[in-house]
Amino acid sequence: MASSVFDREALLDLTVNIIPLGILLFFIAVFAILPGFGYDPFVTTIQMSLLVIPFIGLAALTYVSGKAITQAERELEE
Repeated sequence: MASSVFDREALLDLTVNIIPLGILLFFIAVFAILPGFGYDPFVTTIQMSLLVIPFIGLAALTYVSGKAITQAERELEE
C-alpha cells in the first residue's frame, strides 16, 4: 500500500480545521462571483483580505499540525 503524508487517523484529527477551510473557500467563491458591496476596489480588497488571509493561515496551521500529529504517532509506534 502506498504511504501518504497523513494517515486516516490524522485526517480525522484535522477535520476540525478542514471544515472551516471549506466554509472560508465557499465564501471566497460567493463573494468573488456575487459581490455584496459592488466593485469598489477598496472595499473589495478589505473584504477579500479578511477571507483569504485567515484561509492561508488556517491552511498552513492545518498542514503543520498534521505533520506534527503524524510524527508523534510514528514516535509512539517505535
